Amino acid sequence: MVPLRQTLASASLDLLLVAFTWWLAYWLRFNLETPDEFEQIMLQTLPWALVAYGSSLLAWRLYRHIWRYTSLAEVTRLFYGVATGGLLTTAAVLMLRVPYFPRSVLLLHPMLVLLALVGVRALARLMQKDVESGAGEGRPLLLVGTIQEAAAALPTLRGARQWSPVGLLSPIPGERGRSIQGLDVLGHIEDLPRIAGNSNAAAALLLSPPGSDARHRALIGASDAGLPLLTMPRPDEWLRSEPGVLRKVELNDLLGRPAVALDEHGLSDLIAGQTVLVTGAGGSIGSELCRQIARFGVSRLVCVDVSEFAIYQLEQELRTSHPQMQGLYYTANVREAERLLAISSQHKPAVVFHAAAYKHVPLMEERNEIEAIRTNVLGTLNAARVAGQVGAKRFVLISTDKAVNPTNVMGASKRMAELVVQSVTREFANTQFVAVRFGNVLGSSGSVVPLFTAQIERGGPVTVTHPDIVRYFMTIPEAAQLVLQAGLMGQSGQIFVLDMGEPVRIVELARMLIRLSGKTEQEIPIVFTGLRPGEKLYEELLADDESTDRTPHPKLRIARTAGQQAADLAAVIRWVSAAGPAPEAAEIRLWIKGYVPEYTTSG
Repeated sequence: MVPLRQTLASASLDLLLVAFTWWLAYWLRFNLETPDEFEQIMLQTLPWALVAYGSSLLAWRLYRHIWRYTSLAEVTRLFYGVATGGLLTTAAVLMLRVPYFPRSVLLLHPMLVLLALVGVRALARLMQKDVESGAGEGRPLLLVGTIQEAAAALPTLRGARQWSPVGLLSPIPGERGRSIQGLDVLGHIEDLPRIAGNSNAAAALLLSPPGSDARHRALIGASDAGLPLLTMPRPDEWLRSEPGVLRKVELNDLLGRPAVALDEHGLSDLIAGQTVLVTGAGGSIGSELCRQIARFGVSRLVCVDVSEFAIYQLEQELRTSHPQMQGLYYTANVREAERLLAISSQHKPAVVFHAAAYKHVPLMEERNEIEAIRTNVLGTLNAARVAGQVGAKRFVLISTDKAVNPTNVMGASKRMAELVVQSVTREFANTQFVAVRFGNVLGSSGSVVPLFTAQIERGGPVTVTHPDIVRYFMTIPEAAQLVLQAGLMGQSGQIFVLDMGEPVRIVELARMLIRLSGKTEQEIPIVFTGLRPGEKLYEELLADDESTDRTPHPKLRIARTAGQQAADLAAVIRWVSAAGPAPEAAEIRLWIKGYVPEYTTSG
C-alpha cells in the first residue's frame, strides 16, 4: 500500500506540471505572448484540465509506482493516463462551448504534459542512480553475455553494493563497441584474460543460459585470467539470498539445460492428498524424487531405504523443509518381500517409485554379480508385486541407459528388471506399471563428478578411463521431474526414454571441473587408465531392435520393442534361490544371456 502522503505529494507535483503546461500550450500557440483575453479563457478552463488529468492519472494507478524505478511499463501506463486526460479535457471544453477557445491547445497540451511527467520521473531515476553510485564502490565485475542478458541483470546488480559492473563481454561479434545503460561492450568472450587485466576485475559474471557454448568459453577465459566465475542465483535461491549476492558457477550451470516443463495440474491430481512410497529413498534420485513429491502436496510419503544413515539424513531434511507433510521413514531391503509387503499393506500407497538398485558397474562386474541379480531383479519383482497386491494405481521403475545392449552385469540386471516389470503387468490389471530409462546424473552417488572433485581436492591426478569415452548427463532435479512426468503419462508395460541432450566427453567434463576449481591442467594433470571391465566407450538409449513413439511431452519418448518375450518369473525366483550365496560368475552370465540375448560379456 502506497503511503497517502507520498501519493498526495506526487499528485500535487503532477497537477502543478499540468497547470504549467496548460499555460505553456497557450504561450506557444500565440508565439510566446498570450493576449489578455485568452489568458482569461486559459484560467477559466484550467480547473477542468486539472480535474480531467487528476482523475485519469489516479484511475490509471500512476501513483503505485516508485519514480526512481520508472521503466518502460510505467511510461506506457503514463501515456495512457495522459491520453485519457487529454480526451476528458477536450470533451469538457467542447461541452462548455467557450467562445474563441484555441482548439490547437487541446492537441499541444497532452504532448507537453507527457514530456513534463516523463521528464520529472526520469530525473528522479537519474538522481537515485547518482546517489547509489556515490554511496560506495563495489568490487569491479565483468559481465559475460549478450546485451539483452545484461539488460535483465543490471538493475539487480546496481541495486546492490557488493559489485560494480565495469564492462560487458558479448558472444555476438556485432555487439562489440555498443553500450547499454552506460556499460560498454569491451570485446568478445575470448578477450576475457586481456580485459580482466586492464579493468582490474575481481570476478566475471556469467549471464548466458545453462549449457550454452558461451558459458564453456567463459570458463576457459576466466581460468586463464585467474578470475572467479560467478552466476546469478537460481530461482529457488532468491528467497534465501540477499539482493545482489552472486554464487560460484557449478558444473550444473555449464552442462544444464532449460527447466523441464511439467504437467503441474496432472501431477497435483496424481500426488496431492495421496500416499506415495519411494524405495531407495535415501539415494541421489530417490531423495530428489521425495523432494519433488513433497512439493506437490503429498498427504503421506513413505520412504524406504536399506541405509540407516541415508534415511536419517532424508528424514532430517524433509522434516525441516516440509513440516506439514506426514513422512514415514523405514529401513528395509527390497529383497525382503514380506517386509516390503508389511509396510505397503499398512499405508496402501497410491503410487510407488522404485529407485532402489545397485548401480556401480565395476563393483557389480566382479565378485558381486549375484548381489546385482538379487537387488536389481528380485528386488524389482518384489516391489512391483507388492504395488499390485496393495492396489497401487501406478508403479514406476527407475532404469538406466546401461540396460540397452548391455556389456556388464549391472546393465543386464537392469534390463531384466524392465522385463520383470513388463511381466508383472499380466498379474495386476488395475495397476499401471512403467519404466523410465535415462543416463548419468550429475553429482549422483557413484558418478564421476564426486570422484573427480575428490581427486582435484587431493591435488590430482584426475583419472579418466579413455580419451574418447562419452556419456549422457542430466541434473538430478531434471531426472526426478521427468520420472514423475512419465509416471503420470505412462500406460502399463511402457518403457520411457528421456531426452538426454548431447553426449559429453568425460575428459571434457574433467577439464571443466579442473577449471572450476581455479586450477589448470598443468597443476592438476589428467591420466588415462584404460576401460574398466564391462565399460563401454558410449552408452545407448535404445537397443538395436527398438524404436520410439512420441509423447505429449517433448523430453519423453516411448521405447517400442519388437517381439519381446515376457520373463518366466517363477523360473527367475527358482534359479536365484538355487544359486546360493556364491555362484560361479560364468554361470550367472550364461543365465542372464538366456533372458537378455543382446547382453555381451566382457571377458
